[in-house]
Amino acid sequence: MTFTRKALLTFGVAAAAFVLAGAQTTFAQDKKTYVFATEGAYPPFNMTSPTGELQGFEIELIAEIAKRSGFEAKVISQAWDGMIQGLVDGKYNGAIDAVTITDKRKEVVNFSLPYTTGGSNFVVLKDSGTELPGNGSNIDLADKAAAEAAVADIAKALSGKTVGVQVSTIQSTFLTQYLADKGVTIRTYQNGPDVYQDLTNGRIDAAMAATTNIAAFLKKNADKAATTGPSFKGGVMGSGAAVAVQKNDTELKPLLDKALKSMSEDGTLSAMSQKWFGLDVTPKL
Repeated sequence: MTFTRKALLTFGVAAAAFVLAGAQTTFAQDKKTYVFATEGAYPPFNMTSPTGELQGFEIELIAEIAKRSGFEAKVISQAWDGMIQGLVDGKYNGAIDAVTITDKRKEVVNFSLPYTTGGSNFVVLKDSGTELPGNGSNIDLADKAAAEAAVADIAKALSGKTVGVQVSTIQSTFLTQYLADKGVTIRTYQNGPDVYQDLTNGRIDAAMAATTNIAAFLKKNADKAATTGPSFKGGVMGSGAAVAVQKNDTELKPLLDKALKSMSEDGTLSAMSQKWFGLDVTPKL
């Protein structure tokens, strides 16, 4: 069989295209995979659908980060209590579960740039008779005088009452440090939904959680529940949520930071926040 010059050229182009396609396929298959842990029970940050699918702000966030960074992201469900320890032990590469940046946590893990600005509130049932002073104000725990005054007023209003909170959270730390010795009973729960269930059923007088998490609860319960008292940030409340990575990591954090910065600059991060929270809770990076 003889080939004309044109046929040989056509065959050569086709062969080159085949090789290039094969190289691209190989590259895609060899894409680095990072494993991230999330709770799957902290809406709207992360939640599990009835079919077992992980959904929420952080699930969409990490997918976009992976897309921009050129890696594959595998997200697995883990209980919140022990999630940081699991990261320290190397069970996964990162934790994306509204993990707030605090000095104590920075002793054992590292953090990406923050993707939310933080803030924590109290929530009560409207007909409970529990109302805290300072409603709508913002208290930075770094301002010692303002913090002490606000805590004293809240302690007086909650004296003899029970506040529910998820275990091992910054809110749990706050309540233990500031209110546990002032006549306020602190009841801890393994996950956030259980806190709200007991609040709704009248088993606790108030609950404390991240402002964004409470907003998701109020979306479905605005007729019977409301926030009360000031919003707290700073100090033990940290400085916003970020992806936690291993302390010695030098590979993943730069990818996360670069992607988050570009998402902040082009408005993607803000748009995601509006979609899931109904307001922009993202910092300008």
